[in-house]
Amino acid sequence: MTAPQPQPGILDVTPYVGGDGGHGTGANRPIKLSSNENPLGPSPNAVEAYKEVAGDLATYPDGGQTALRRAIADIYKLDADRIVCGAGSDEILSLICQAYAGPGTELIHTEHGFAMYSIYGRIAGATPVVVPEDERKTDIDAILGAVTERTRLVFLANPNNPTGTLIAQSEIDRLARSLPPHVVLVLDGAYAEFVREPGYDPGIALVDGARNVIMTRTFSKVYGLGSLRVGWGYASAEIIDVLNRVRGPFNVASPALAAAEAAVRDVEYTEHCVIQNEIWREWLARELSRAGLPSDPAHGNFLCVRFADQATANAADMALKAKGLIVRDVSGYNLPGCLRITIGDESATRAVARTLTQFMAER
Repeated sequence: MTAPQPQPGILDVTPYVGGDGGHGTGANRPIKLSSNENPLGPSPNAVEAYKEVAGDLATYPDGGQTALRRAIADIYKLDADRIVCGAGSDEILSLICQAYAGPGTELIHTEHGFAMYSIYGRIAGATPVVVPEDERKTDIDAILGAVTERTRLVFLANPNNPTGTLIAQSEIDRLARSLPPHVVLVLDGAYAEFVREPGYDPGIALVDGARNVIMTRTFSKVYGLGSLRVGWGYASAEIIDVLNRVRGPFNVASPALAAAEAAVRDVEYTEHCVIQNEIWREWLARELSRAGLPSDPAHGNFLCVRFADQATANAADMALKAKGLIVRDVSGYNLPGCLRITIGDESATRAVARTLTQFMAER
């Protein structure tokens, strides 16, 4: 008897593997620095809002996500009607692929781009097209050179994950201007809140000036709500209408909606998290550089640290695990010999620096 067969492309998907949670390291209390989570946790206001919803778990959430969309619009000065929320920005990315990709079409992402771009594209039946980067930075000319009549989506994260690199706003603007109107440009702003560069725009201005651009954002990083899975997208009214037609009617749970609304409105706490991240990210980059471990100027809440080769990176990973420090091997992102290290609190960051400095001295 013939077994049921999935749609074409499904069996080509390599399942996504998240950051190691530290189980089995032998450490009494491992410190997870593998998933770019906020070491300070969410705003206390978000925690209280989450608790308040606990008494009404029998009721469906607001399918229109009204209060959260209004809060996002208030803080970022956006049109609430052009915002859609999802179960993490991952769901928004998936909805975009469902809506605009399909068999016979292509989507473009860079060689060190987020793995889910390719996965969601294949699930939708599209063919991923991978373009090279220039020294771990997005190459706009390479993207434009890969565009064909079959291209429907271009995914670009700025800052990028897992490299942490940022490209100039003028280059993003050039890409948006140069893409044909049938191609949707997806600007993934998962780490946008951490960027301190003057003139940086995560995509708001481009969305307001074009009909084929969408910006995605998440509450899993700076807002510290990874376990609740909340994200959002901002685009033209036409794109938002399409995404609302394919998303589930109650795709974000009430506790998540309430916590996210409180989190985005607590601007002071968010700024505190951003400042602490910048302080310890720059400190760790300097300490590791002194130890002979370079990393590109980073603009997220992590460093992509380069070792001499994969064997050295593996040995360093084991040395960190022996101290209960769990980081991310990114060789699967075509970055052999690199480890991505989330910026933790002061104690965790100093422990990483101390361990890797000793490791390099012993080499």
